[in-house]
Amino acid sequence: MFSISLLSCLFLGTVPALAQTGGERRLSPEKSEIWGPGLKADVVLPARYFYIRAVDTSGDQFTSSPGEKVFQVKISAPDEQFTRVGVQVLDRKDGSFIVRYRMYASYRSLKIEVKHHGQHVAKSPYVLRDSAAWLREMNCPENITQIQKDLAHFPTVDPEKIAAEIPKRFGQRQSLCHYTLKDNKVYIKTHGEHVGFRIFMDAILLSLTRKVSRSSLHYDKQCHSIFYTLIFQTSLTSILGVFYSGAFYFAILKFCVLFFLERISCPPHPQVRMPDVEFFVNLGDWPLEKKKSNPNIQPIFSWCGSTDSRDIVMPTYDLTDSVLETMGRVSLDMMSVQANTGPPWERKNSTAVWRGRDSRKERLELVKLSRKHPELIDAAFTNFFFFKHDESLYGPIVKHISFFDFFKHKYQINIDGTVAAYRLPYLLVGDSVVLKQDSIYYEHFYNELQPWKHYIPVKSNLSDLLEKLKWAKDHDAEAKKIAKAGQEFARNNLMGDDIFCYYFKLFQGYANLQVNKPQIREGMKRVEPQSEDDLFPCTCHRRKVTRLIFCLQWRERTSLCDCSLPVKNAEVLNAS
Repeated sequence: MFSISLLSCLFLGTVPALAQTGGERRLSPEKSEIWGPGLKADVVLPARYFYIRAVDTSGDQFTSSPGEKVFQVKISAPDEQFTRVGVQVLDRKDGSFIVRYRMYASYRSLKIEVKHHGQHVAKSPYVLRDSAAWLREMNCPENITQIQKDLAHFPTVDPEKIAAEIPKRFGQRQSLCHYTLKDNKVYIKTHGEHVGFRIFMDAILLSLTRKVSRSSLHYDKQCHSIFYTLIFQTSLTSILGVFYSGAFYFAILKFCVLFFLERISCPPHPQVRMPDVEFFVNLGDWPLEKKKSNPNIQPIFSWCGSTDSRDIVMPTYDLTDSVLETMGRVSLDMMSVQANTGPPWERKNSTAVWRGRDSRKERLELVKLSRKHPELIDAAFTNFFFFKHDESLYGPIVKHISFFDFFKHKYQINIDGTVAAYRLPYLLVGDSVVLKQDSIYYEHFYNELQPWKHYIPVKSNLSDLLEKLKWAKDHDAEAKKIAKAGQEFARNNLMGDDIFCYYFKLFQGYANLQVNKPQIREGMKRVEPQSEDDLFPCTCHRRKVTRLIFCLQWRERTSLCDCSLPVKNAEVLNAS
């Protein structure tokens, strides 16, 4: 992975500011704008985020950076002595900023203050309190085209049938995970030898089950049972009161009062839960269920699709992991790239850039083109594995460069590896134009991309790559426009909340196809949210908790443990 230096104050929850406003143009705190999912308590993400748009005193938006540190952001828990929240302000260099924060504890409420020269910006401060439902606050789309397209191959899904047939067809030759989600718990049985990549699927499933169980008030059986007992007693009194008219009317009044108190005093059932589902995940690179196979096709979830297969596509493990571990283990994620897009378009290097390994024949041709036309292409291998390294043809193996250094160049070449190149989301969200190879492989969002609007298309054999590069050089304004459109697409469709929505809507749609109830099969084990190796395990006690539940994150790959039980007199704003 690549490193990133960002100003962060982990335990104070503050980011200091400088008195910089970009020349004589004055920034207006009142007219500047703040919005985004991180201002809603129930949009529970591993790293929450919101946006700031700088606006001047005339009401015009800044289109370049007004200064990297013009805004001061402080996040605190008003009810606590200390607040453990990591905060980063990322300058997108176009007059807007991403503020992302990661909570390392659970709180009753959070107070978010955004200031400029000591003056509150927009409607700051913002106070978040745990209250409503996760799915509603996430604003997930009603329908997602790729999901509808993938599921259309399967009018129904029989869990009994797939549990028997998929392992027979693929279990010996491929690496598969057989999952069952039941009652918001995750169970797994693996097939095949190489199943290490299950960690990515385990992590997103655990994260989803935590979020939906937290999305509304928790059901308290003890609370309801007390009221139900009283209501039953009152009802019995009402029946007996038929013979004693005075007691009858008093009992009816008591019944109504108790029913009202039960409604307002006891939390309701959760409004949103992960559906019970049973499914198989392909851990390999290539899609499994070919279109030309027998008509008895099986639903298999994969991280990559192809035009000659019928696998159900999910966001890639790389993109999923970057969402789960933002401000954690990873440094390359969709938000970090937006703060490291290189120099302005006019000052970028006018050669196309590419680095990678030799995982496809066309990559060999790309490097040979680069050696013939170094004024147009800077392409080189960082590793050889699949083909023999002939230095006379391909040049020397070079060192890795920071992914952020790619954006010193105007033109980014995206070319397949073993399957689709999983770097495309990061290339799109940068400030360069992408030249994308035509391919049979696709990720979950390719269906929404449009050639010549979001990227410049290149033939699969790269025969027109030089022609397309020369076009981009001769049509600089058009190329810049395509780069901006691709960037906006990624900003609006490939952020953390978009990835969570995709997974939830996918499982929701798949669950609706099931004709039998999912089962916890023989040999399945529960996927636990934490291991015995945790230095500081997260423990929750339903009856003993009288103060704010406090969880620390000490795991390497998963988010916070699920301490989402109700606390006395208050719901909590959960870290995740």
